[in-house]
Amino acid sequence: MTHSEMALTQSETPPAEAPVIRTIAMPADANPYGDIFGGWLMSQMDLAASNVASRVARGRASTVRVEAMNFLRPVRVGDVVSLYGRLIARGRSSMKIEVEAWRRARDGEDEEKVTEAVFTFVAIDPVTRKSRPLPEE
Repeated sequence: MTHSEMALTQSETPPAEAPVIRTIAMPADANPYGDIFGGWLMSQMDLAASNVASRVARGRASTVRVEAMNFLRPVRVGDVVSLYGRLIARGRSSMKIEVEAWRRARDGEDEEKVTEAVFTFVAIDPVTRKSRPLPEE
């Protein structure tokens, strides 16, 4: 585990910036026990990462990799899920985006991290649909 990954896993409070996405976990996204499917949560994280990637790329970007997703706690029906994303590395056409998912009970204030992952995106040319260089910072 890298230093960045350890810091991510060990954080006890949500990031200071506003979440990229905030949503409510609904019954259709849960198993019969009321726990939210990991795939639903991963798709929400991918959406959050894609918001960051599209802004950095100033256009189309595509997910090419997800690194080591660890589920730390369950998300239950009715929980408010906040997803935080930030750019941690950029290459010629690729970007690494760190995403953290935090939950809180709908009627509570306590927040807990439920999972995290690093998503890699590539900027895509809208015409050729092939990778393209990222714009200058």
